[in-house]
Amino acid sequence: MHLKIALLGGDGIGPEVLAQSIKCLKAIEETFGHQFTYTEAAIGGIAISNNDDPLPKETLKLCQASDAILFGAIGALEYDNDPKAAVRPEQGLLKLRKELGLYTNIRPVKVFPSLIKNSLLPKRNISGVDLVIYRELTGGIYYGEKTLNEKGTVASDLCQYTETEISRIAHRAFKAAKKRKQKLTLVDKANVLETSRLWRKVVTEISTSYPEVTLECLFIDNAVVQMMMNPLRFDVILTDNMFGDILTDLGSVLIGSIGLLPSASIGNDNAMFEPFHGSYPQAQGKNIANPVASIFSTVLMLQHFGLHEEANAVASAIQKSFVKGVTTTDILGSNKYGTDYVGDYIADNIVDADENPSLNDENIGLGRSTII
Repeated sequence: MHLKIALLGGDGIGPEVLAQSIKCLKAIEETFGHQFTYTEAAIGGIAISNNDDPLPKETLKLCQASDAILFGAIGALEYDNDPKAAVRPEQGLLKLRKELGLYTNIRPVKVFPSLIKNSLLPKRNISGVDLVIYRELTGGIYYGEKTLNEKGTVASDLCQYTETEISRIAHRAFKAAKKRKQKLTLVDKANVLETSRLWRKVVTEISTSYPEVTLECLFIDNAVVQMMMNPLRFDVILTDNMFGDILTDLGSVLIGSIGLLPSASIGNDNAMFEPFHGSYPQAQGKNIANPVASIFSTVLMLQHFGLHEEANAVASAIQKSFVKGVTTTDILGSNKYGTDYVGDYIADNIVDADENPSLNDENIGLGRSTII
């Protein structure tokens, strides 16, 4: 297979972790006979520095013309610490999602047995956790009208959703739940917010088309507690943009490091794959950032294109790095290995499934049927 892949390293540790993903994809090319074409482009803080635009037109055009996008990270301290900044790196990512119609954000959270001691939570609470969060990505409060009065003392952010925006991601989440454990949890705040009441109405109506899937509705405050106290109750979680942002970060608490969690952002015509950690500028250039979330994102990309054997090979190599303790300092307390070494180790252990009889669902299961 030939794929044209846009590489958006972004800010902070983004280029460093993305470089490890490319090592793994090149190993896939060599092992399985594929051809991937890589083209780099700027986005975020680096693009502002060079072009005064967090999403240059050239970057958007490249992404539109590519089969897939691999994204590093976005954000810079000089903007985070300046509340008056009119242009911010994150605006580039938000615009990219909107322009490409990437309305479905899929974030699997799986607790691997070899890393269970890395979690801050009791083993009995998290053993066997394997859930996936479907987060609506192009609507809601992040994209609504924003106002600030002349004195700078009153601000507002409009949260708005349409039935169409809700239904299109709801169908995807129900289809995923149908192939998994046949349970879907809608997270909202329907006792307070009108948009949440619309979410509950639309999702409840759609659920009748999926009678084999059990629908559960939880308020966001209760869902946060349940994620920490009883995460095994969840399989597929469906929620809006802001609540999804909150819940997916909680997934890092379950597994003990945000450096392990990948994501896929899917539209009707485009797809982007990225770790859901931030730019971690304090670690930039120090060779300590965890590349696994970025590499796991390539697993999701390969699954998206039906390259399941190839995805399994990458995931198995990652699992081997866990078992052998070849990890960065945020995992298992090890400080022996850096970003580059971990990336090299995983890439070097990518082999054809016929050469690796130990491959099985326990090794490779990164959330069943996460990509539709």
